[in-house]
Order: sequence, then structure tokens, then C-alpha cells
Amino acid sequence: MGEKKLLGPEIVQAIADKANIIRAKLKAAQDRQKSFMNVRSKDLEFEVGDRVLLKLSPWKGVVRFGKPGKLSPRYIEPYEIIKRIGSVAYRINLPEELSRIHDVFYVSMLRKYISDPSHVLETPEIELRDNLSYNEQPVQILGREEKRLCNKTIPLVKVLWRNHLIEEAT
Repeated sequence: MGEKKLLGPEIVQAIADKANIIRAKLKAAQDRQKSFMNVRSKDLEFEVGDRVLLKLSPWKGVVRFGKPGKLSPRYIEPYEIIKRIGSVAYRINLPEELSRIHDVFYVSMLRKYISDPSHVLETPEIELRDNLSYNEQPVQILGREEKRLCNKTIPLVKVLWRNHLIEEAT
């Protein structure tokens, strides 16, 4: 007996009121998110020819760049901007091995690359044979150790090889 039945225009009015309340709450949530983003974000602009780092995004298939994980790089390589598309997108010059990825990126996916000579790694010269192998020659024995496994003693020797750094000794 305590229930009130809504008929005709009352049903339409009740639904319209609830829809207006939902719209108002959605608008408030959007405004809150917009103000938070505007405080945190900064306007980035790049010029054609600038070098930028490309951000890896997990939903774009990080597997292409290696195994994803905590210690994986967040940004890869410096790439050159070849064209500005609109006010917030840029076309970058990707190498051939990344040809499956679309070459236009939103500005938030890019970071300006600041050139630093310490980023350049020098590799020692290696003489390759015709079968693309090279000759490993020991230079110095850095250490000796004996490991005991069950009833066996295994001698271990740490060797510095030619064309390798001390950190790469095995």
C-alpha cells in the first residue's frame, strides 16, 4: 500500500531529473580531472630537426623493445623530428626495425633529448674473420678459486680477455 505508482508524465520527469543529476556529476568529475591535469602538465613544443626520446607505453606492445619490467628503460633512443602535425603531434624519423609502429606521436610521448658526450660509448676495435668470428686470447689471470660441490673440488679461474674490459672478465 505504501508504494506510489508513477504514470505517464511523472515517469518521464523522474527519468529526466535523474539524467540531469548524472550529467552534473560527470561534469564535476571532468572539471576536477581537467584542473588536476592542467596543474601538473607543462606545454612542450619541439622544432623540426630536434632530437627527442620516445616513451615506451605498456599498452603499445613494449615487447617490441625487449622484455617489460621495472628496470626496463622508460624512454628509448634519440630520434629526429621530421614534421609537426597540428599543435600537439609530431612525426619522428624511426629506424627500419621499428617500421611496424606508426611514426606520429602525441607530445606527452616525447621528451627532449639533451646531448651529452658521456652517453657515447666507445667500443674497442675487433678484427673479424670471414665467418664473422674473432679470436679470443687471454691476457691475464685475475684470480683463482676452488668451489666444493659434494665430494668434488672444481677449480675456477677468472681471465681477462683481449678486446674486453676488466668488468667483462670471465
